[in-house]
Amino acid sequence: MNFRSLWNSVWPPLAAVILFLLVWQGATIFFNIDKWVLPSPLDIGREAAAEAAGLREHTFATLRLMLAGFAIGTLVGLLVAFALHYVPFLKASLYPLIILSQNVPSIALAPLLMIWFGFGMLPKIIVITLVCFFPVAVAAMDGLDRTDRVMLNYMRMIGASKGQIFRKLEVPHALPAILSGVKIAATYSVMGAVIAEWIGADKGIGYYMLLQKSSFRTDKIFVAIAIIVAISLAMFVCVALLEKWLVRYKPANGKDR
Repeated sequence: MNFRSLWNSVWPPLAAVILFLLVWQGATIFFNIDKWVLPSPLDIGREAAAEAAGLREHTFATLRLMLAGFAIGTLVGLLVAFALHYVPFLKASLYPLIILSQNVPSIALAPLLMIWFGFGMLPKIIVITLVCFFPVAVAAMDGLDRTDRVMLNYMRMIGASKGQIFRKLEVPHALPAILSGVKIAATYSVMGAVIAEWIGADKGIGYYMLLQKSSFRTDKIFVAIAIIVAISLAMFVCVALLEKWLVRYKPANGKDR
């Protein structure tokens, strides 16, 4: 991708964000909205600059928690998908339970995990893992199920083993779908980390938000929200770049790109 095409893909959302911030700033001035009700973007920026040192520590704490949970959740999701793909009985038995597990809100499950496992890192990582593994598992199973049947039959005809079919056909074919699930999990992992910190933590962006909520510092809550959005976007972009590097071939309108 050259600079021109990159700029053409970046400037529309960038312009929309800038326009949104300008309208927001103008509305707070025109309607004389109190800072504690809705701070302006400039107010939020000033608070972010003033709190930079403390915010850095809270951000790093959330990043460490989030990355650990995201890595474990992605690995668990892949292992579950591979197991259910190769053992149809397991898929028929466990897939409905996996779907049901996502109907339990993380905010409701987290206190139970704190009771069972204490207030250390383990219950927080479990919360993030539960949030992340589902999109990865579902996307991976869907990708594996969509393997090209012609190539699959051909490899079976020439005597390829199940392991060879898995490594050389099924995984490469499912890789775009898997990475789509990983992108969703990457953004969910930030939400999972913040929810885990709401339940029990002494540092992190979620903990920082609770402190500012108690003191009615709306501007600082918006600073925390901005950091969460920035981390989510950064995670999404990192996985998208990984996808671009790993997936070298994509069919487009029946032709190679």
